[in-house]
Amino acid sequence: MEDWLHFPHPVPAIRHHVNEENAIAVRNWLWVVAALVFLMVVVGGATRLTESGLSIVQWKPVTGALPPLSQQEWQDAFEEYKQIPQYKELFPDMDLAGFKYIYAWEWAHRLLGRLIGVVFAVPLIWFWARGQLPRSLKPKLLGILALGALQGGVGWWMVASGLVNRIEVAQERLAIHLLIAALIFSACLWVAGGLGPRAVSLVHEGAGRLKAVALTILAVVFLQIFVGGLVAGLRAGLIDNTWPLMDGVFIPPADVLWRLDPVWTNLVDNPVTVQFFHRMIAYLIFTLALGHLIDAWMNAEGRARRGAGIVFGHVLMQIALGIATLVLVEPPFAGAPHLGLALAHQAIGMAVLAVVTLQARRLARDAVMH
Repeated sequence: MEDWLHFPHPVPAIRHHVNEENAIAVRNWLWVVAALVFLMVVVGGATRLTESGLSIVQWKPVTGALPPLSQQEWQDAFEEYKQIPQYKELFPDMDLAGFKYIYAWEWAHRLLGRLIGVVFAVPLIWFWARGQLPRSLKPKLLGILALGALQGGVGWWMVASGLVNRIEVAQERLAIHLLIAALIFSACLWVAGGLGPRAVSLVHEGAGRLKAVALTILAVVFLQIFVGGLVAGLRAGLIDNTWPLMDGVFIPPADVLWRLDPVWTNLVDNPVTVQFFHRMIAYLIFTLALGHLIDAWMNAEGRARRGAGIVFGHVLMQIALGIATLVLVEPPFAGAPHLGLALAHQAIGMAVLAVVTLQARRLARDAVMH
C-alpha cells in the first residue's frame, strides 16, 4: 500500500525576482524624496529672499535640530548673530522678534535637510536589507546618497562664507549649493522614472535626434539653474529692470559686460553680465524646447509627443514668471507680492527641471521606433 500512497512534501515558497519593473515601492519612495527636495529648494529660496541664511552661525548637525527653547537661549543665539558683519551693517536695529523670524526660516531649511537625509537613508537600508533593490539600482542610489552628504557640507561651506568680511554668502557657493540640490532632485526623478511597468514612447523617425535634443535641454537647464543661483547671490535681478532691453539695449556694451579684471570674473562677479547670460540662456532653452516640440509633434506620438508639449508649456510659464519678477519690483508689487513672484519663479524652475528630466529619460531609455 505504501507504494501508491504519496504524501505531499512542503513546496518552497515562490520567490519573485526583483527587477526594475516590479520595484514599485522603491519608485514611490523616490517620488517622496524628490517632493521633499522640491520643498527644500523653495524654502531655501525664501530663506535667501528674507536674508535669513546667516541667522544660525553654527553648524550642529545633530543638536542643532532643536531651536532655542528658553528666553536665555534665544538671547544667546541673537548675541551670536550680532557678531557677524550682516547684522552690524544691514540690520543694526533688528530686535529679538525680528531675529526669531529670520531664524525660523533658516531652522526650517536645515530641518528639512535633516528630514530628507532620514527619509532617504532609512528606507534605503530597509530595501537593501530585504533584498528589494535591483542590482542595477544600488550604485545609483549610493550616488544620490553621496550627493546628499556632499550637499550638507556645501551648505555650511556656503554659510561660512558670509560670517566674516561679508554681509551675504558668496554667490558662487550659493549657486553650487542650488546646483547640487537640482542634481539630487533630477537623479531621484530619473531613477524613479525607470521603475515600474515599462511604458514605451513611440517614435516614427529621428529617435536619436529627439533624444539628443532632450538631453541638451536638460544640460542647459542645469546651467541655467547655476546661473540663476549667481543672479540670486548678486541680487542681479534688482538692476536693469526692463525687458527685453537692458538699459536701453539688447546687448550691453563690452565695457559694461567685461569691466572686471581678470575678464573671467565677470561671469560670477559682474551683476550685469550674470543677468545678461541668464536672459540669453532662457532664450536658448525656449528655442530648443520649441524645436523639440515641433520635432516630436511631427515624428512621435503618445508620451513622447505629450512630454514635449508639457516641457514647452513649463518653459513658457517660467519665462513669463521671470519677466514678471524682473519688471515688477516697484510698488504695488514691492515687498510680499514680489517675494511671492520670486518664489513662484524658483518653484516653476524646479518644475521645468522635473519635466525635462522625465522627457529626456523617456527618450533615452523608452523610445521605440514605430
